[in-house]
Amino acid sequence: MTTALSEPERSPLEAFMEERRRRVEAALDAALPPETAWPGTIHRAVRYSLFAGGKRIRPILVLAAGEAVGGGDADLLPLACAVEMIHTYSLVHDDLPAMDDDDLRRGKPTSHKVFGEAIAILAGDALLTRAFHLMAELPGEADAVAIRRRLQATAILGEACGMSGLIGGQVEDLESEGRAIGKDALERLHRAKTGALLSACVRGGGVLGGATEADLHCLARYADAIGLAFQVVDDVLDATGAAETLGKTAGKDAAAQKATYVSIHGLAGARSLATRLLEDALLAVAPLGDRGRHLAGIAQLIVERES
Repeated sequence: MTTALSEPERSPLEAFMEERRRRVEAALDAALPPETAWPGTIHRAVRYSLFAGGKRIRPILVLAAGEAVGGGDADLLPLACAVEMIHTYSLVHDDLPAMDDDDLRRGKPTSHKVFGEAIAILAGDALLTRAFHLMAELPGEADAVAIRRRLQATAILGEACGMSGLIGGQVEDLESEGRAIGKDALERLHRAKTGALLSACVRGGGVLGGATEADLHCLARYADAIGLAFQVVDDVLDATGAAETLGKTAGKDAAAQKATYVSIHGLAGARSLATRLLEDALLAVAPLGDRGRHLAGIAQLIVERES
C-alpha cells in the first residue's frame, strides 16, 4: 500500500504571495480582451507575454503596501494590473534585436521570436496603453477622495516609466555598453531603469490605500532600498546563474560589456551591498509593526531569490 506524499506546508508569506498572485492573475485576465477578439494576433501576443509566468512581485508589492495601510482590492487591483502590464511591455521591448536581442524570457522564446518584431513592438505598445487606460477607468460610485488618490497614483506611475524613470534608465543602459562608468552613474541608471517602477508599486499602493504622511515616508524609504536591491541581485544572478534557473539567457551583461554591480564591486561586494539594502528596507518598515510584515518578507525574498 502506498500513500501519496503531502505537499510541504506553506509559510505565511508563501501563502500570502500565492493568494495575491491568484487575485492578480484573475484581474489581469479580466482586464484584457480574449484571444478571439479582433484583431486576434495582437491579443495572442499580449497574452503570450503577460501570462508567460513570473512571480508577480510588482503587483503583489502594490497589494502588500496598500493593504498595510488599509486598502482593499477595489482600490489596489487596477494599479497592480497596470504595473505588471508596464513591466511586461518593458521586457518585450528590452528583448528586441535593437535592444538586448534576447531569445529567451521566463524559459520561453521571446515575443519577437514567436510573433515577429513588428507585432512584438505593437504588443508592448498595447500593454503600456492598456495600463493607463485601466487606471483611468474609475467606477461610477467613486468619490472625490478615490479620484484624487487614483490621479496621484497614476502620476507616480507615469513618472516611474517615463523619461526620468524606466525609459531614461534604458537609454543610459544602452549608451553605457562597452564603456566604463562609475558607481554613482550605475546607481542612477538602475534607480531609473529598475528601481523607479518598483518604487511606484509601493508608493502608489500606499497612496491608494490611504496612507498617512508618516506611513508614506516609511514606504518610500523601503521602496528606495528594495528597488536597488532587486537590480543588485539581478546582476549577481546574471553572473552566477544558469539559463535553466533564470529562465533567460545568463551572462548577457558581461557579453554586452555592460557595467554591473558585479563588475564594479566584485561578486562579494555586490552581495554585501544587497544585504545592506535589505537591512535598510527592514528598518524602513519597522515603524509599521505587524502591518509591514509582508513587505519585510518580500524584501527578504527579493534579496535571497535564485531566479
